[in-house]
Amino acid sequence: MQILNAQPLSNADLEELGLQWHTDTDDTPYISNAIIEISEQEAQNFYDAANTLYDMYIEAGQYVIDHNLFFELGIPFNLVETIKRSWEDEVHWHLYGRFDFAGGLDDNPIKLLEFNADTPTMLYESSIIQWALLKKNGFDASLQFNSLYEALGDNFKRIITLGDDISRFEDIYEGWKILFSSIAGSIEEERTVKLLEIIAKEAGFETNFCYAHEALLDEHNGLSFNGENYEFWFKLIPWESIAIDEPELAQLITAMIVNKNTIFLNPAYTLLFQSKRMLKILWDLFPNHPLLLETSYEPLKKKQVKKHAFGREGESVSILDAQGNLLHKQNGNYENYPEIYQEFALQNSCDGKFYQPNVFYAYEACALGFRKGGEILDNMSKFVAHKIK
Repeated sequence: MQILNAQPLSNADLEELGLQWHTDTDDTPYISNAIIEISEQEAQNFYDAANTLYDMYIEAGQYVIDHNLFFELGIPFNLVETIKRSWEDEVHWHLYGRFDFAGGLDDNPIKLLEFNADTPTMLYESSIIQWALLKKNGFDASLQFNSLYEALGDNFKRIITLGDDISRFEDIYEGWKILFSSIAGSIEEERTVKLLEIIAKEAGFETNFCYAHEALLDEHNGLSFNGENYEFWFKLIPWESIAIDEPELAQLITAMIVNKNTIFLNPAYTLLFQSKRMLKILWDLFPNHPLLLETSYEPLKKKQVKKHAFGREGESVSILDAQGNLLHKQNGNYENYPEIYQEFALQNSCDGKFYQPNVFYAYEACALGFRKGGEILDNMSKFVAHKIK
């Protein structure tokens, strides 16, 4: 691995760019001053891998629906109809997601760890901060695999055009509005959602922002805020959290989709992709595919990682040896979800730290970033920018 020591962005720089969560709870910087150098071929390989895997996920999603495997994926029963309806009608457009990989550097093969398809974080860092870090250090800011901002703008237009040709957007757009919402109390989530709002507004939409509890959802009259109706609701709330913590809201959303008065972003079917148990379906459909790791609902007879169907920031993840003995564990709140066992993958490493590549997908692969931390990345991991040689 080639890692450059860069002049860091100051906290004032980061705050001016809108990133206020720049310091972790241990008073260390969240944004690393390192820049990982990659080759053009490595960038191309990450691009190709994400595009290939998304097509595989689409095939696997159809397989799950055709064979009624929702229970196997840990999908809450009260979202099954919502998922089916969002899958069957193409107006429910997947805006963006993020693939987490192992490998991809130093001739190590790229391997899929999981797909954050519903509420992926690192949007601000990947689209803006790593670009600013290159500029700060006098590098050509175009020397990145990073068109996330532009790709999101184009994909917002596809919510209306429903296809590759976005030149028709202005001809067919009829003033439809998007309401953006986050949960009150998280500046990171609020800023992320407001960045998406800015991108949508620049793409040509009428937009507004409110906290999730301020939005008014009605089975018959649709979505509104302050007396104004909206056709789309982008809510940075995980679908599984809605199903389990707010079942009445899940029922209401289903009714609104049935009545075709509101479209939800990201759509409910992204919960199929979000479930880590989909990794086993992928292995069944594409056994020994070079981008996949062997995955099972039962323990493997090799070094492995035990995860649960849903989970974030490394919580409730364990590393086990071939006999199932515990080597390392990250505690968390997700152990009530069914487990999954995935073959252990060698991570990119340097000086005792591990570097995980993350590739955003918005209609196609569109940005690369890295996280640095331990073997199990948690909420203390650092964001690391990259540049192409």
